[in-house]
Amino acid sequence: MSHRLVILALDHVVPMDVGTPLQVFGSTGGRYDIRVASPGLIKSEGGYVEIKTQHGLEALEDADTVVIPGIHGGPPFEDGTLDPLIQQALKAPRIVSICTGAFVLAAAGLLKGRKATTHWRHADRFRALYPDVELDPDVLFVDDGDIMTSAGVTAGVDLCLHIVRKDFGTDVANHAARRCVAPAWRDGGQAQFIERHIPDEGDTTTAPTRHWAQTVLHEPLDLATLAAHARMSVRTFTRRFREETGMSPGQWLITQRVEHARHLLESTDLSVDRVAHESGFGTAAALRQQLRAAVGVSPMTYRRTFQADVR
Repeated sequence: MSHRLVILALDHVVPMDVGTPLQVFGSTGGRYDIRVASPGLIKSEGGYVEIKTQHGLEALEDADTVVIPGIHGGPPFEDGTLDPLIQQALKAPRIVSICTGAFVLAAAGLLKGRKATTHWRHADRFRALYPDVELDPDVLFVDDGDIMTSAGVTAGVDLCLHIVRKDFGTDVANHAARRCVAPAWRDGGQAQFIERHIPDEGDTTTAPTRHWAQTVLHEPLDLATLAAHARMSVRTFTRRFREETGMSPGQWLITQRVEHARHLLESTDLSVDRVAHESGFGTAAALRQQLRAAVGVSPMTYRRTFQADVR
């Protein structure tokens, strides 16, 4: 039986935030039963388009997951002023918001005392309205169990792929990412806003070296080796790498190795020692340390939990 997912579009909805979950969850081979619902005829951001959805609020009654897209400027909700019908509709086992959709969750009282994020431009207003929410406007998304919130625009893609990964595993999430021509995984704790240099045409970039490194993660890869592959000095390589990725080479390499280790733990029966070797951590102890820092659990706990979920 497919997972019932309902996208709840409200007045002044951001069209891209509706299209994001449609595209990502719709790229999973029918694993989600997707519906778009609204309280009635609504207008999009800027009033350019009128939207009539196939379903009303009754579609939320048996939803497994409800997604709230962003609303232009952040809705003018305060606690207690949310439409009672919408408040009643937000009873699904899992509630997800994209961008300023977090205002709706907060107005419904769902975020009191909980961690959440929204678009950094609206953080001050959000804090003023909802001081009892533990807001972190510096991250891409927050997974707080049954409630998940994301920052603006492409961070919604990251959160949707994260959800697919949790529900159906790495292979399905990676397939969806390829269909959407999106990065398969960006850690939710990554900063929302990074000033990056865009190389001029003809500039040498670190992209080929990053691609090569991902194919040899099991080998020792220090900064000098990476710089030599890129045919740059260590200083130039480090500067270019940070400009292009927003991360140091060392941080990026650990992220790639953790991601590869997670994939192996989810999709193979390799021993933890072997996973540690294949992902480049060398020892099971090093893998345990890095995985615990990234996701908060040991390799065996991660494998048991995740494989139980996807099987």
